[in-house]
Formats: sequence, C-alpha cells, structure tokens
Amino acid sequence: MSAVVWTAAASLAAWLWLLLGQGFFWRTDLRLPPRREPDVWPSVCVVVPARDEAAVLPESLPSLLAQDYPGQAEIFLVDDGSSDGTGTLARSLADRHGGLPLTVGSPGEPPPGWTGKLWAVRHGIGLARARTPRYLLLTDADIAHEPDSLRELVAAAETAGFDLVSQMARLRVASMWERLVVPAFVYFFAQLYPFRWIAKKGSRTAAAAGGCVLLSTAAAERAAIPDAIRHAVIDDVTLARAVKRSGGRIWLGLAERVDSVRPYPGLGDLWRMVSRSAYAQLRHNPLILLGTVLGLALIYLLPPVALLGGLATGSAWPAVLGGIAWLVMTATYVPMLRYYRQTLWLAPLLPFTAFLYLLMTVDSAVQHYRGRGAAWKGRTYTRPDPAPEQN
Repeated sequence: MSAVVWTAAASLAAWLWLLLGQGFFWRTDLRLPPRREPDVWPSVCVVVPARDEAAVLPESLPSLLAQDYPGQAEIFLVDDGSSDGTGTLARSLADRHGGLPLTVGSPGEPPPGWTGKLWAVRHGIGLARARTPRYLLLTDADIAHEPDSLRELVAAAETAGFDLVSQMARLRVASMWERLVVPAFVYFFAQLYPFRWIAKKGSRTAAAAGGCVLLSTAAAERAAIPDAIRHAVIDDVTLARAVKRSGGRIWLGLAERVDSVRPYPGLGDLWRMVSRSAYAQLRHNPLILLGTVLGLALIYLLPPVALLGGLATGSAWPAVLGGIAWLVMTATYVPMLRYYRQTLWLAPLLPFTAFLYLLMTVDSAVQHYRGRGAAWKGRTYTRPDPAPEQN
C-alpha cells in the first residue's frame, strides 16, 4: 500500500479515536448540572474588568444590574485605564437602570509581570473582600446575562459542592466570518479540554471560560487567585488549573442564557482574537508548534485532499478512507452548528476553517518571535505563559 493510503488510514483512525475516545467532546448537551435552591442564598460579588468597553456596556451591564438574586449581591466594575469613558458610562447606566449596587474602581497601571485583565481582577477582588462574599462572579464586560443567570450558577455550585462553575458564553454569530469561525473556536476548545473530563474526579483536565466564572472565595484564597496566575496570558484555563491543583472541584459547560455581545465582523477581528494567545497555548515551544501544524494537517486537511485526489486519479483507497474521515469530521461538527443555530452546510467546510486556525497559530508564533508577544487591549506581553495541562 502507498504512503498516501497509509496516511489516509492514519487520519481516519485519528477521527475514530476523537469520535469515541476524547470525552465525547463533540456533544453539546452538557449544561448546568442538576441543582436546587439553597435554604440560605450566599452573598456574591460580581467583578467586571473593563478596558475601553463603552461600545458593549449598554448591552451587557444592564443585564448584570437586573439580576434576580435572592441573596446579597453587588457589582464591582474595574475601569482599567480606559480612554473611552467606560467608567463614566457604567455609572450612568447604573443610575438609569437601577438594580444591584455598582461600584466603579480604577487600579492604575499594572506593575511588571501582570498580564491581560488580571491586574484589574485583582483590584476588583480587593474591593469585594470588604463584603466577605461567599462567591465571586468573574465576568467580562461584553457578557450579557439573563436575569436568573447568577441564581442558577450559585444553585449549581451549592447543590454539587463545586468550587468553580463556569459557562462558555454563546459567542456572537452574525457576520459571514463569525458563522464560519466562531462555532469552530468552541469546537476546538472542547476538543482540547473535553468538558466531561473537567468535572471528573481524578482527571487532570482543567479549563474555564473567562467570560463567566463563579468562584468560591475560599477556593480563590487556597489557590492564591489571581496573584498565583498573574503571568498567565490564557488566564481562564490557568485559573481553573490552579483551583483544581489546590483541591477544588470545577465544572465547565455550554451556556444557554449567557451571551457575548462583542462583534467580530471581519476575519481580521477574529484573527487577532485567536492569534493573541495561540502560541502561548503551545508553551512558546517550536517543536509543539510543528507537531500542532502537522496534526492539524493530518486530521483536518488530509481527508478532503485524499478524497478529491483519489477521485481525480482513480485511486479507490485514498478516496474511500479520506471520504469516511471527512464524513466523521463533518458529523462531529453538526451538534456545535445546531447549538449556534447555524445552517448545516457549514459542517463540510470545517477543513477550510481548520486551515485558517493553522495560519492563525503560525502567525501567533511569528508575532512572538518578532518581539510583539501576546496582546490585550493595547498592552503587549512578552513573558512566556506556561500552557495548561490538557488531560
């Protein structure tokens, strides 16, 4: 048998493994675990790091102010050096909409070694500490919550005894590029960090979605959050790993009523979102980068190439093996497209989207070696970020 046939067979074998042996990552039915209302609702402080978020706050902040929570809850929005009037807008929205109490703070410039939004998160947790809350809700400024979101998160944590409960907010899918790239982003994330493994006892897999993380203050203190992860570019996954390593129980699933309102209308917007931290995910290691590129090519690009090439040359085995692998790939992507309420004709285009992610990852490495490092809201960081353990 030719090398082409063996390679196509290897791709099919990889897909059969992914289908059955990778924690059924492709299923989208993992939502908040069974829960019941506690007899006494614990206090919660909501921490919102915000830097130049005036464009999205009118859609997101009112949803937090309107939380229907039976216990004590308060919001701390940290205006992290914004130049667009984020803090002033937040105060005016609170005056207009009422609801939960809002405090707007400002942390000043971060000292060396603090990346991304973690300096703002630290300031927000510091403000909240005076209230001695049982839980912290860490949520991004672009995340809109349904009125019962906080209530459901707390009930889930209290019922099952989780120290961290996180929901992957449903990202916006309005533009053509969002439809093509965004569902795949969540699909690839779940493939790296199968949600069913995260809550499993004895599993080393740890991940969270930074837009919606309910964290007990006791677990935050045990794990020294956020000081212990201040260098992390991929802060949400690193946070989950720290909590799990310190003995905490964590859970991550897909959201039904928590949505991101941030638009990514063009390919360039999505490209920057992915490439910002892609190489950090690979520990800034060239060998891991090479393995990732080869793996993406074998798993996602080879099946359509083998099928079309086999049909063009009259070679049956490459066409059959490549076609079956492409079919399995397509079938595993369908549940994510349904979750995002997208047309299913996008499913066979997953190899093209994977090729875009391959290019984004390579570009992330190029930017790193050009000295630009990872970037967040106009700040650039060059310190390597240890990649989270995957399983």
